[in-house]
Amino acid sequence: MRKKRANDWLPPTDWTQREALREKGQFWTPPWVAEAMVAYVSAEAEAIFDPAVGAGAFFRAAKALAARGQARKLKLSGAEIDPKALRHAGDNELTSEDLRHVEICDFVLDPPRSSYEAIVANPPYVRHHRIKPETKRSLQHFVRSYTGLSLDARAGLHVYFLLRALQLLAQNGRLAFIMPADTCEGVFAESLWEWVTSKWRLEAVVTFSPGASPFPGVDTNPVIFFIRNVPPSQSLLWAECTAHDEADLTDWVLGGFQNRSSATISVHRRELSEALITGLSRRPVAQPMDGTPLLQFATVQRGIVTGANEFFFLTRARAAELQIPDEFLKQAIGRTRDLTGDVITEETFNELDQRGRPTLLLSLDDRPFDLFPSSVKSYIRQGEAQDLPKRVLLSTRNPWYKMEIRPVPPILFAYLGRRNVRFIRNLAGALPLTCFLCVFPRQSNEMFYVDRLCEVLASAETLSNLRLVGKSYGSGAIKVEPRALERVILPRKVINDCGLLTRPLSRQLSLLA
Repeated sequence: MRKKRANDWLPPTDWTQREALREKGQFWTPPWVAEAMVAYVSAEAEAIFDPAVGAGAFFRAAKALAARGQARKLKLSGAEIDPKALRHAGDNELTSEDLRHVEICDFVLDPPRSSYEAIVANPPYVRHHRIKPETKRSLQHFVRSYTGLSLDARAGLHVYFLLRALQLLAQNGRLAFIMPADTCEGVFAESLWEWVTSKWRLEAVVTFSPGASPFPGVDTNPVIFFIRNVPPSQSLLWAECTAHDEADLTDWVLGGFQNRSSATISVHRRELSEALITGLSRRPVAQPMDGTPLLQFATVQRGIVTGANEFFFLTRARAAELQIPDEFLKQAIGRTRDLTGDVITEETFNELDQRGRPTLLLSLDDRPFDLFPSSVKSYIRQGEAQDLPKRVLLSTRNPWYKMEIRPVPPILFAYLGRRNVRFIRNLAGALPLTCFLCVFPRQSNEMFYVDRLCEVLASAETLSNLRLVGKSYGSGAIKVEPRALERVILPRKVINDCGLLTRPLSRQLSLLA
């Protein structure tokens, strides 16, 4: 298994280098973050262990703290799967002596035999779809045998690193990991953190505002977890760094996580139960919100996944050129950028057609090939000549060209973005592709109900609640999955102000009974 590095050795100096690092998952950990993490784990330790050494950002931090008298001189040890990564350690002013106790191994599947009193890491950020199936099976077997949990297959490699590191953390030992926010926002997060916090003490969590991210320009929202192998506590300190500062974060850690905010760090004492429900990466919620989950008003599905947009999603001119009959074409919307407003009308599609944008979905059924018109058969053969049936998704369909079926949703949701996450009223009867979610109101045949629900969803209060259910990424971006969207709270005041329950209340209650 070849890991992608999450902690690297130098900030990239030009666009080409930056793109290369992103492709490999290599994100430079700045000293002000690395030193704070090392300061925590080394408080009572003689040595530190880094399970993903890379070019040694944390080793360098340990030496810097010792040189300033903020930590004792520590023995440095670690694991690394890629010997090439260690060659860059010299750029971090590390010597062969500093790296003498680094073992070349797969830390998760071929771990060291020792336990460690201080573990610090920025583990490789490899998302689940980039992990080979046989490797994922081995990783999941490890989790089941160690925790008894069946970890969802969508967990990234960094989650497995965390669990292996906790297994090797000595009694009274300390661990500091910086990981993407999906570690505590994914579908697996609730069971994972309930298990972790039932066995170890989660002492503090540090998040970063978009302007203070350690990885500017990288599409990830980092979170630092400070964990100690002592009996669990029912509270923790939660902090948000609001600006880069070379000393504040490290000083806060060295001061023992004081419950006091500074100019660059906002600190809150949180009850563990609240933090787990709200999400460890999210700001604390003072009191339960007064409202109702969207699920009581609507259900949510993802948009259509074609498996090959370039083949199935056509411009009107291309469909005419291919002589595809209208019965196999459905009006569809495939990009959030093609919609600038919050309503889709026929005029929207007229404008897209004039711009030469795809607006027609080739929607074929599973009838025998010979029963299609000759023009459709000819086009299917073109797809086969391009080896489309061998694509992962299309290979699971029988026949490969059979398209997914969705009812037309009255409301769409553009679910991934920074400032343009929004609900869209679908007045044109368009089918959405996978960049949208489909919102199906429980009384979609009543225009009054649909319009009022859309008004509630578009309110600033509802949109602000999306951050409590979505996954957070870099620069303030969020992504909301279908089940998560169903959990978003619609504020009671907004519901009442929009008159959503004025007419359909009795029928709605009967539907929910």
